[in-house]
Amino acid sequence: MDLSATLQIIGGCFFLALMPATAWTYIFLKKQKEDRRVAFFTFLLGAGSVCPILLYKYLWKFIPSINIIEYAKNYENDLIGLSGFAMIPLSVIITFSVVGVLEETMKQSVVHAVDDRKIRHIDDSVMFSILAAIGFAFTENILYFYNIWEKQGPNNLLVPFLFRSIFSSFAHILFSTMYGYYYGVAHFAKPILQEELNNKRHSFWDWFHKKVSRGEVRLFHEEKMLEGFILAVGLHAIYNVFLEMNWTFIMVPYLVIGFMYISHLFGEIKNHKRLDLVYVDERNHG
Repeated sequence: MDLSATLQIIGGCFFLALMPATAWTYIFLKKQKEDRRVAFFTFLLGAGSVCPILLYKYLWKFIPSINIIEYAKNYENDLIGLSGFAMIPLSVIITFSVVGVLEETMKQSVVHAVDDRKIRHIDDSVMFSILAAIGFAFTENILYFYNIWEKQGPNNLLVPFLFRSIFSSFAHILFSTMYGYYYGVAHFAKPILQEELNNKRHSFWDWFHKKVSRGEVRLFHEEKMLEGFILAVGLHAIYNVFLEMNWTFIMVPYLVIGFMYISHLFGEIKNHKRLDLVYVDERNHG
């Protein structure tokens, strides 16, 4: 294939990937008052966050020992699940758990890269996470579309385009929204922790806070960061396993339940605002 044909395919894939990215960005930004320059920069960082993963995969050629797929093959005969209903090879779980960790870590690194002063309230944290996810999905879609176009031709792009534009893009947004919420709670840890303690919050973490010497606010901050990371990675891994096992009948209810949960989180954000639990332009976790 000559250079001109390759550039045409790349341009076509870029345009296809740009359509869902533009639509999802409009949906989430139309009611927000984010700085458009910061929003665009966050999107670009999200799009670029795919590159380290591509580099990691490229290095497999030179350092085979870091290839997680080859490592996971050692466990492909070990099955986990309910006999007669759903048996999943352990190799699939290992592979896509690592994929979930890598992809969510890269998307979350974008949120960390945004200046803390830009996070005025939890809404901002969630929005930056969503923009990072849209950017990540944008680049990922270009790569998927290019691979299909080159090997199968443009006539076979319709179904993958619709699936990735709707389901895969929303899945990235869903997982990042969850992390963004918990990152925002961690960012404004002090007043939110105080409110939870006032409501007689009881958990393992209350005991943990009392047993260690570090400050409660810092521990609450770290707890929420870890909680958001585990939730995003875990749900991402489950989604990937569903795809690998071709359990498409589960995808819609899975994403619907996820949408219901993030709707609940948006309700919690409004509640935090109503109770004046976040301080604009002030980092509260020490």
